[in-house]
Amino acid sequence: MSHKPPPKWLPLESNPSVLNDFSYALGLSTAYAWSDIFGFDDELLAMVPPNCRAVVLLFPITDKSERFQKEEREDIENGKRANEVSSNVYYMKQTVGNACGTIGVFHAIMNNREDVLTNQNEEDEEENKNYFRRFFEKTKDMTPDERAKFVETDTDLESYHATAVNAGDTEVPSLDAKIDLHFIALVERDGRLYELDGRKQSAIDHGEIERGDLLKQSVERVIKGFMERADGSIHFGACALAENSELF
Repeated sequence: MSHKPPPKWLPLESNPSVLNDFSYALGLSTAYAWSDIFGFDDELLAMVPPNCRAVVLLFPITDKSERFQKEEREDIENGKRANEVSSNVYYMKQTVGNACGTIGVFHAIMNNREDVLTNQNEEDEEENKNYFRRFFEKTKDMTPDERAKFVETDTDLESYHATAVNAGDTEVPSLDAKIDLHFIALVERDGRLYELDGRKQSAIDHGEIERGDLLKQSVERVIKGFMERADGSIHFGACALAENSELF
């Protein structure tokens, strides 16, 4: 019996305007917004609006990064690297091709859902218009693999994703184009820094952090490592989910 392969979507652009339109359509509060991270030194990080709640990183997949991922997985499986993940971390696998941008956004929002979603007033309660809230309620008791399967069949989410893809500034590649860039999310949950990558077996714990230190520690503990494994590639992009600077 043959199994139908997972669907393949077109890739999202690492572009705050695209991520904002996508996220607001799904229920992100306008008190928050995605902003460009223009660079990783202190001066440029200081330009990011306050109260950073998540970072999404677009990075190049290289031989070196693939080797590192394999070694990291083996070290966790063999007990050489501790990886205690809080049960409050929302994590999902990625099986839909090129859906890493959407998975990154969902990892960012789901792990900050208590603070960054629109308030749901009583008249909306029956319809539950907030897609992010509906998605969480439907998937909260699922395993990471079951959540991935849910996304495969979610035609509403596929439609939202397609709209966001077509809103980008760059030419949309063909479905069969080889994409060697990948999105991950970095969040603080229960006082620890987590890397959320739908290609991995689980969330990755990067240790304890202070509230408000997510942006700097994401760079120091995680992003710099990706840059070292980039084999000279400059194809990086990063956006922060933080307070909406237009409301200041």
